[in-house]
Amino acid sequence: MNFIYFNPDEMRADALGCYGHPIARTPNIDRLAASGVRFDQCHVQNTVCTPSRCSFMTGWYPHVRGHRSLWHCLRPDEPNTLKYLKAAGYEVHWCGKNDLLSPESFADSVTRVHGAAGGRDGRELFEAGSPGHMSFLTGPCEEPTSDAARVQRAIEFLRERGTGGAPFMFYLPLGLPHVPYTCPEPWYSMYDPADLPPLRPTELENKPSAYRLVREYRRLGELDENHLRKVMAVYLGMCSYVDHLLGMLLDALDETGLAEETAVMFFSDHGDWAGDYGLVEKWPNALDDCLTRIPMVVRAPGCSAGHVVGEPVECFDLMPTTLELAGVEPAHVHFARSMGPQLGGAPGDPDRAVFAEGGYDPQEAHCFECKPGDGAICDPAHIYYPKGRQQQERPESVSRATMIRTGSHKLVRRPGDVSELYDLERDPLELVNLYDRPDCAEVRRDLETRMLDWYVRTADAVPTNADPRGFTESAPR
Repeated sequence: MNFIYFNPDEMRADALGCYGHPIARTPNIDRLAASGVRFDQCHVQNTVCTPSRCSFMTGWYPHVRGHRSLWHCLRPDEPNTLKYLKAAGYEVHWCGKNDLLSPESFADSVTRVHGAAGGRDGRELFEAGSPGHMSFLTGPCEEPTSDAARVQRAIEFLRERGTGGAPFMFYLPLGLPHVPYTCPEPWYSMYDPADLPPLRPTELENKPSAYRLVREYRRLGELDENHLRKVMAVYLGMCSYVDHLLGMLLDALDETGLAEETAVMFFSDHGDWAGDYGLVEKWPNALDDCLTRIPMVVRAPGCSAGHVVGEPVECFDLMPTTLELAGVEPAHVHFARSMGPQLGGAPGDPDRAVFAEGGYDPQEAHCFECKPGDGAICDPAHIYYPKGRQQQERPESVSRATMIRTGSHKLVRRPGDVSELYDLERDPLELVNLYDRPDCAEVRRDLETRMLDWYVRTADAVPTNADPRGFTESAPR
């Protein structure tokens, strides 16, 4: 069986038609779901690119080996799905962004990295440093985008290769719908902001300090509701553009005859506020559903077409699922569960909780995303200047946080700032924080106990190989 990981960056699940958005046009993601299995409640283990990718390639939570920042990628001594597949005889191809492997790790994990020329610079609409500019909203960009070039390179590979030969894995980590908010026409103008459902409201009570401070540092409070609705409209257009690219790839699989022997995994690394709560982009210790809940659609030969799994799963379940389909046994301790039974039509585990974590402690090496001396923090006109400045000046707003989410409740422990508790059945948009409510004390206590038990069980991963306790011939004499 061949594999394709189609991995858009920063795509939230509820922005897609098959996940229930009332006006989103994503016909190709919808058709993949109709011929595959859609996981309705898939949550990432971190809401920042590198930590999330390290998790979904290893089956480890970020705390297991300290994969918490943008600057700690997987190193040669660590396992990953691509390395396992290459060792098993797969050709592993890669075309797209990294945010996963350290430079030294490519040799054991990747057969070939494909280059693809393209860009994604939208026309500037606002003066540098202005609130509009700091909202990441730009005008439409031109084709070919870098993502279009990447997908086209994958299509060329499929056509050149054809059926037969060594099995392959093609990893396509795209750039969209990551900020800036831009894409080519007609997708950029596909959605009228006036037609959108209401955004999640701003300036809610008892929210973590980051929500207020991001709005202050980015001057988002100076923007009106129409601007934020335009952000969401363009974000939906970006998702529809990614859908268009997926359609090109699915058509190529059909044309080459590879569709029957290739598993396609469509999933993201985290979501985006895109105007909800009056916010844009994401934040390292923010754990709202619009940031943790991602699309996970898997079409594999022999899968139960059209099956929907409503029970919770975690994004890093992808690792054992892929290896099981490939007939490869993972040789490291991990905490993920194979989704193989669900691909065969079984339900998920209704009692399962999913976990995510994020944020930094100030004493940690490379704990902040921007540091003094970096261009982003030193140049007030840089789009990431407000983020770097906030993290340096208000470190409590990016303190460590851990989430447990069940089918009915979510608890976020944030020792350095405001903790959160939500009744998701009554409050699915996470508007009313119940953490300090006396009548919710029992639910809070149960979730905190379950979170502590989870930390005890997953605090580290013991190597599978054992060292001799006695002296060996190699010991110095």
